[in-house]
Amino acid sequence: MASDAPPADVPPADAPPADVPPADAPPAHAVAALAERVEQAAAQVDGRYLLGVAGSPGGGKTTLAAALVRELNRRRPGRAAALPMDGFHLANSTLDRLGRRDRKGALDTFDGWGFLALLRRLRDETEHTVFAPSFRRVVDEGVAGEIAIEPDAQIVVVEGNYLLVDEEPWARVRVALDAAWFCATSSADREVRLIERHILGGRSRDAAAAWARDVDGVNAVLIDATRDRADLVVSGTSGEILG
Repeated sequence: MASDAPPADVPPADAPPADVPPADAPPAHAVAALAERVEQAAAQVDGRYLLGVAGSPGGGKTTLAAALVRELNRRRPGRAAALPMDGFHLANSTLDRLGRRDRKGALDTFDGWGFLALLRRLRDETEHTVFAPSFRRVVDEGVAGEIAIEPDAQIVVVEGNYLLVDEEPWARVRVALDAAWFCATSSADREVRLIERHILGGRSRDAAAAWARDVDGVNAVLIDATRDRADLVVSGTSGEILG
C-alpha cells in the first residue's frame, strides 16, 4: 500500500527551523548579544539552564527562541535546544468534548501540569535523551515524542504564551525556569503575522482576521499583562532589549 508520508529526507511542512534564519528573524548582531547574555547566565548554573521566552500570539517568541538556539549551537554545536509549549495543546477531540475547540489556544486548552512535569524532567534527567511533543499546524495537533532534548543540551530555550501567568499550574512554570524573557511586539504587527499564519493553516482571510481578533486577541490581553513578571523584555522584531 502506498504511503502518504513524505520521504525520509523531506522535512515536514512545519519542521523546527533549519540553520538558515527566516526572513523575519531579529538581526544577527542583536541575537549574538542576547546569546552572549544567555551563555554568561548559564555559566553560573550547576546543571541544565532553562530560559523561558514568553509572549503573545504572533509576537515573535518562536522565531526569537529559534534564533537564540541557532546562535548558541553555532558557537558550540549541540549545546542548546528549543522547546515550544505548543506540543501541550489538548487534542482536538478533547477540546470538542470540553466545549473549548472554538477558542483553541486559550489558557485552559493546554495541559499545563504535563508541561510543568516535562520542565522538571529536563532539570533532573540529564543523563539520557528526554523526548517532548511538538505541534504540527498542518494537522492542528500535537505530535508525541518528536523533539529530542539530548544530554549534551546544557541550555534549553522554552517558549510559549503562558510561561509568566500567575495562576496554577503556570505560576510553578515560572519557578521551574532559571530566567524568563518577554517578547514584545506591537498589536498591529502581531495581527498581520497571525492573519497570514491562519490563512496558511487553511482559513479564509475573513475567518483568519476574526480568529486573530476574537481568539488570539483575547488571549493577548492576559499574556501582555504578565510582561512585568519577566526578567527581561526583548523586541520581537529588532531583538533589542526594551527593559
